Amino acid sequence: MSGSQREPRTVCRRTVVTAVGGAGLAVALTACGSDGEPSGNGKKDTGSTEAGTGGTPGGTADGGKVLAKVADIPEGGGKVVGDVVITQPVKGEFKAFSAKCTHQGCAVGSVADNVIVCPCHDSRFDASDGSVKGGPAPRPLPPTAVRQEGDSIVLA
Repeated sequence: MSGSQREPRTVCRRTVVTAVGGAGLAVALTACGSDGEPSGNGKKDTGSTEAGTGGTPGGTADGGKVLAKVADIPEGGGKVVGDVVITQPVKGEFKAFSAKCTHQGCAVGSVADNVIVCPCHDSRFDASDGSVKGGPAPRPLPPTAVRQEGDSIVLA
């Protein structure tokens, strides 16, 4: 071979997989949304509630944002409302946590039998304190302060 010609360079499979994976991650992170834009439905939070509560639209007289009606949160269960999951571990006691799983940031999907479940990798959290009950989540769900105001659950 002469000095001006090069041998063809081979690329390792690992290099190709890493490059493709990095591009896919960039697309996935872009699709997750930001700046108050929820993942998945492409709608921005307009300040209204999903629970169709009465009174001040999206809030209460003292400024707390209405998240749900008390009747919408079953005992031993809960409801995901935007970026918050509200639970009722025992009758009349309402708790709320970030709806963002501490494993990879997926939105938790359901609450039943006092367990909050993330559908992405099956992390499970205790509905009374947000602690990890199973799955790959490394930390508990961070609490969100809420209070009952009449027949509504509002941000405290």
